[in-house]
Amino acid sequence: MGLAMSFMGKGLPSTQMVGFVMGTLYKQFVERDIKTFEEFHIAILDIFSSFNSSLPGKHYDVPSRKNVQECFSGWKDAKSEPERKELFIAFMKKYVHLSKLDDSVMVTGVVTPPAAMVAKKAIENVPQLKLLKYVPDVVFVPAATVAALISVKLTRKMFVGGLATAVNESSQTLTS
Repeated sequence: MGLAMSFMGKGLPSTQMVGFVMGTLYKQFVERDIKTFEEFHIAILDIFSSFNSSLPGKHYDVPSRKNVQECFSGWKDAKSEPERKELFIAFMKKYVHLSKLDDSVMVTGVVTPPAAMVAKKAIENVPQLKLLKYVPDVVFVPAATVAALISVKLTRKMFVGGLATAVNESSQTLTS
């Protein structure tokens, strides 16, 4: 364990480490019998799943389906194995990005638990909602926090997704 952690820190120079990791990933990738785009996409998703489950505290964003499809078309057209390996390594270097948290998610995660406690104490005095008094704080606070985080993520996705769609549509109408 200590040896693996030293490699993550300053154990090997970064170019050696990138070459080692990419070679290992490519071996894992090539061992599969990939003939269709779906098999290719599942193999890419499996690589990111193993990244995210094995590296503590670090999570990587999966490239979009469109980017994976572009890589697959180039990978399928490649004639030799070294050419495919170069294409795979270039794809991974270009599209492997560390996932980042939004400030809104961080603020919601910090602010919601005390706000949930205050809200519960205030609601307990309302006669119609006396039943809430019997829900333990250990259950109520995490449930309220998870609900708040889900609502923030969904709201953010709807807003950012709608904004991205509007920008793409306006840029397409301008080019037409």
